[in-house]
Amino acid sequence: MPKLLLDLSPLRDLPAYRRLFTAVSISNIGQQMTSVAVGIQVYSLTHSSFAVGLVGLFQLVPLVALGLFGGAMSDSYDRRIIGSVSATGMTLVSLLLLIQALSGNTQVWLLYILVALASSFFAVGNPARQSIIPRIVPKERLPQANSLSMLSWNIGFTLGPLLGGILIGITGHVATAYFVDVIAYLVMVWAMWSLPSLPPQAGAPTRPGLASVKEGLTFLHGKRNLQMTFFADIIAMVFGLPRALFPAIAAHWYGESIGTTAARVGLLTAAPAMGAAVSAIFSAPLTRVYKQGTAITWSIIAWGSAITAFGLTRNIWLSVFFLALAGAGDNVSALYRTTMLQSAVPDEYRGRLQGLFTVVVAGGPRLGDFEAGAVAAVGGEAFSVISGGIACIVLTVALVRWHPSFLKYDSRTPTL
Repeated sequence: MPKLLLDLSPLRDLPAYRRLFTAVSISNIGQQMTSVAVGIQVYSLTHSSFAVGLVGLFQLVPLVALGLFGGAMSDSYDRRIIGSVSATGMTLVSLLLLIQALSGNTQVWLLYILVALASSFFAVGNPARQSIIPRIVPKERLPQANSLSMLSWNIGFTLGPLLGGILIGITGHVATAYFVDVIAYLVMVWAMWSLPSLPPQAGAPTRPGLASVKEGLTFLHGKRNLQMTFFADIIAMVFGLPRALFPAIAAHWYGESIGTTAARVGLLTAAPAMGAAVSAIFSAPLTRVYKQGTAITWSIIAWGSAITAFGLTRNIWLSVFFLALAGAGDNVSALYRTTMLQSAVPDEYRGRLQGLFTVVVAGGPRLGDFEAGAVAAVGGEAFSVISGGIACIVLTVALVRWHPSFLKYDSRTPTL
């Protein structure tokens, strides 16, 4: 009988990867609790989905500005040091969010500044953290490790919003979520310092800068299959992610069907990650799929279809179901996109390409928050969700027609 459950052997056999996995899982929970808390706090201050969408814009700008530079730093300096400094910075920002909440802050601009600072530290540190994995995991075990990493990520996206919504609903205060985030990031600081030294390898640039960033972008030139992974994710996240609308949707679409508004926000936010976590748990067959371009394409079409269906229902449990289906599709796409990048790109370019990957993967949802909020301001939340899901499907089909050979990409003979 074919194996269905994900392979846990990287956790058993690779202590460094096990520590990183544990810390990322815990810190993701805290980070997603904070994400829910910020959205709830902004909405409570402004009663505007557009204002919540602006959170994404303030996160996007430093991601774009610093993500590529963070990737260049990861190729030039010890990745362990960069990850440690970044984790320390994010801990301090979470502490500032806690202080402003406890002090009764009523100024939304302060929240925008703090999320921009957190995004800056994330942009610098995430390329290093992701580039560490191929250095501590053998190449032939990257699909298994990436499946575990996707599970880790989605554990945070599932438990974080749920716990954040429940705690905020019970205590009536967003400060509880910010406090947990501070503790969670302290765990990440410990894990990064406990890793072995990871200095740059031969062929890496001696110092980061614009020339180093340009060299990384030049490497990407002409590599259409790798470019397609970036373009496909941008389409999915910008047009098909209604996260910024969840506070308004939770308040107005379901009446008093379940719990508080904060609890409903947490449930909706967690739903995609629930589906992603289930698909990660049963991901063993995914590691045996070699036509990864085809899998990415159909996964994103599934994502857009499920988001469209979510926009058409007013039953919260159907909403959770469709969001979970969307999350399962996104997890499959993320697994193959990550594996393509890590297995085919030389290590001396991996940090810079991972920096671009961070800009796309983390920046896309932030731009999607702004897009969803802006469209909702014009046509309402339902129009924003449904039109975004349809746009995701149409643009993905158009993208594959532009480069049809992406469907033939075979991981056994990778061609970037």
